[in-house]
Amino acid sequence: MTDIVVMETSNGTIEIELNRGRAPVTVKSFVQYVNDGFFNGLCFHRVIKGFMIQGGGLTPLGMHKETRAPIQIESRNGLKNARGSIAMARTNNPASATSQFFINTVDNANLDYPSFDGHGYTVFGKVITGMDVVDEIEGAPTVTTMTPNGPMQDWPKAEICINKVSMKEA
Repeated sequence: MTDIVVMETSNGTIEIELNRGRAPVTVKSFVQYVNDGFFNGLCFHRVIKGFMIQGGGLTPLGMHKETRAPIQIESRNGLKNARGSIAMARTNNPASATSQFFINTVDNANLDYPSFDGHGYTVFGKVITGMDVVDEIEGAPTVTTMTPNGPMQDWPKAEICINKVSMKEA
């Protein structure tokens, strides 16, 4: 069985094939967030041209949504932070990934295990349709905006919503 996620955004639809075989803990967690409707109504809050687009944790007003406990890192799984791959965002703590993810818009080998910090970023799938939508989001003008948690850089000037995320029926 293939796990395919359908991410309906304000800019169009992105389909992502998840790699449960290489990143079982990460995929299980991500699918649970999808099935819980967690991502619906959140936004892409960090967009960096020539790098990636990030979402999965903040509302359009910059409020953090409460997540489940962090999961273990699976960055040694051999999957690469290549253009179109989806990976887990985290803090400097390698075991801090919860709901936030990013889609690489270029090959980011510097994020592969062992990476610049010795840990890498867990890749757990790849975009199979809608890379044009990812590219459109990546090209959005950005600003530094004030959120309840302080200023955030690389925030899209125009809201880019994640309207609905669901599992594709087999």
